[in-house]
Amino acid sequence: MNIGLAIKAIRKKLSITQYELAERCELSQTSLSQIETGVKRPSQRTINKVCTVLDIPESVIYIVAMQEADVPPSKKGVYELVYPSIKSLALQMVSSEHLALVTA
Repeated sequence: MNIGLAIKAIRKKLSITQYELAERCELSQTSLSQIETGVKRPSQRTINKVCTVLDIPESVIYIVAMQEADVPPSKKGVYELVYPSIKSLALQMVSSEHLALVTA
């Protein structure tokens, strides 16, 4: 599971700069950069703050963060069939229009 990459993917989908998200979450840009690159693991408090700022359920970040390595070998077939659709649905909850409503 790569929470940092998930945050980065969601941030980019919303066309928000790293600086903007860091500022809204009351983080330094360096900290957010370290989270997104996997140098630093985000605390639960940071994950909550990102979700609050972006007005998304925490589950969206965890769905986007899921990787094949997280799945037991016996479940890989189901994962390969279902995960792309689930990830797509989760990302549909995140859009530029959504962000415009949050920041308005």
